[in-house]
Amino acid sequence: MSAHPDRTVDWPQVRLHVVTGKGGTGKSTVAAALALALASSGRNVLLCEVEGRQGIARMFDTDPLPYEERRITKGAPDQDGRAGQVHALHIDPESALLEYLAMYYKLGRAGKALDRFGVIDFATTVAPGVRDVLLTGKVYEAVQRPRASGRGREAITYDAVVLDAPPTGRISQFLGVNSEVAGLAKVGPIKTQADKVMALLRSAHTAVHLVTILEEMPVQETSDGIAELRSAGLPVGGVVVNLVRPQALGASALAQVHDDEVDPTAVASDLKRAQVDVDQALVTSLLDEARDHAVRRRLEDEQRDLVATEGVPIYELPRLAGGIDHGALVELAQLLRRQGMA
Repeated sequence: MSAHPDRTVDWPQVRLHVVTGKGGTGKSTVAAALALALASSGRNVLLCEVEGRQGIARMFDTDPLPYEERRITKGAPDQDGRAGQVHALHIDPESALLEYLAMYYKLGRAGKALDRFGVIDFATTVAPGVRDVLLTGKVYEAVQRPRASGRGREAITYDAVVLDAPPTGRISQFLGVNSEVAGLAKVGPIKTQADKVMALLRSAHTAVHLVTILEEMPVQETSDGIAELRSAGLPVGGVVVNLVRPQALGASALAQVHDDEVDPTAVASDLKRAQVDVDQALVTSLLDEARDHAVRRRLEDEQRDLVATEGVPIYELPRLAGGIDHGALVELAQLLRRQGMA
């Protein structure tokens, strides 16, 4: 989609977009759509996942991702025909630890020997917090990568990084683990690295976006997550209300249906004028469905009002009947851009 030159973008300084949400709210879909939305005006974007589910590969219908940055698609071109690139990275902690040992301790072959003896697996599955330190450390490296990295032509510089992060209930612990490590390691490269990661995560270059649906439990978890992020000094971004159902009835009709003020005879007459075969069972079924819709709409509006009290930008994405494929992701990306998220 072409962006209007005067269009306001809510996060112009942000280079790291962290996307979290309760399971079942579609956070991975939103992260992918956001990456596509950002990949405009020639911008390069890296979409990262850290939960080992290979969700990016499934959404973009590609082979399972290795531990390397791979181009998976292009963003929509802007008015000048420029389209940015979307790369993807599946970060696994074992590979991240080997890379960490090579970069900071110059353990090339020695690090691989540790892997053969099972030390890597022990460190990433047993040692508390090590896994999250490695995952966030790799994301930090991608965000802060200098333009002249000296790592060869495969080291790409990104204008933005989108992280498909762990669920809301674990997000503060996941992002804050480096703060704990910095407190334990008083000196040395581990403390230096942890301090740098936390400086990025708490800066204006990071935004933690939360995905919810208009149901009580996800909205409450979103509210709790925002409170925890703020308490930890982590920057709260926007809330994406996902899977919004079509609003088939206007406010006046909705109120009539909810209050049982619809005349069944009038409904039957309207159906006959539309040349629909009408009987009492059909009219009763239609009114029951409309009443269920009205009740759900009222509950959703109540949850929408609760989201609004958080005082952050809100974006809405519809429930798409055809499911999620590349075309659907492009459609959602366009909606995010229209609403100013990217």
